[in-house]
Amino acid sequence: MTLFDRVKKLADSRGISIAELERKLKLSPNVLYKLKTQKPSTDRVEALADFFDVSVDYLLGRKEKENFEPELTAKDERDIQKELQKIIEGLEGKNGYAAFDGQTLDDMDEEDRELLIASLENSLRLAKRISKQ
Repeated sequence: MTLFDRVKKLADSRGISIAELERKLKLSPNVLYKLKTQKPSTDRVEALADFFDVSVDYLLGRKEKENFEPELTAKDERDIQKELQKIIEGLEGKNGYAAFDGQTLDDMDEEDRELLIASLENSLRLAKRISKQ
């Protein structure tokens, strides 16, 4: 995978085009396409790494993977909260599903309830990030 391929992949993961990336970095049009055939300056590689919050080594192909997580949008956050609320409602009340040791959320003490809800929310966030990769 070339430097351009890595930049394109990162841009796609953020939902932006190469042209939009060039505008955000205040670069001339089509300058990033030159990464396909020309070696960029150190400053340019560092600017790209900073923008995407990845290492220069990742961009240059010295590391196979970069541990980056796609950003969640405001819509993603709303979707997560909506889904979390549905799950919570399904765990509450006499007819709620047993969530932990045969207990519904209403039967749990406050600490267990908060831990379960935080765990569910983290799971939903992780699932959303994985689906965006």
